[in-house]
Amino acid sequence: MDPATLTAFLAPFLPALIKLGGKVLEGAAAKSGETAGTKLTEKALDKAKAIWDKLHPKVEAKESAKEAVEDVAKAPDDADSQAALRVQLKKILEADPGLAEAIAKIMEEDAPDGTPGTQIVQHVTGNQNQVIGQVTGGTVFGNVTGDVTL
Repeated sequence: MDPATLTAFLAPFLPALIKLGGKVLEGAAAKSGETAGTKLTEKALDKAKAIWDKLHPKVEAKESAKEAVEDVAKAPDDADSQAALRVQLKKILEADPGLAEAIAKIMEEDAPDGTPGTQIVQHVTGNQNQVIGQVTGGTVFGNVTGDVTL
């Protein structure tokens, strides 16, 4: 399991995961409407909670990891806090390969409706930051401009 990917995924959810608790998260998801964005958010919350349930005991046992999580929870977009958390997650995952494998399986799990997980790869090359990408087997939400070949 790549600590950078794990950190990037968990960072926006950490404030809720460590401050609000699972019951509040479930209640918030249950009260929300049935829009596509809500369903995606609910799935992401479920995945983040499953990962946090496995990771939390290891974080609590290591003071430096606990501090890094608290820093990211206070400022999820802070690059320095995320870097410190990446280092701590790397140490935790290297020390427990079984945990790393379990988290990797959660990250790769299919969505509850049977659709495969989302993977986005973006390459920026050339002048004027041209974006080159490929999308297969799914629906694209958003705007695509410029010369596009699908």
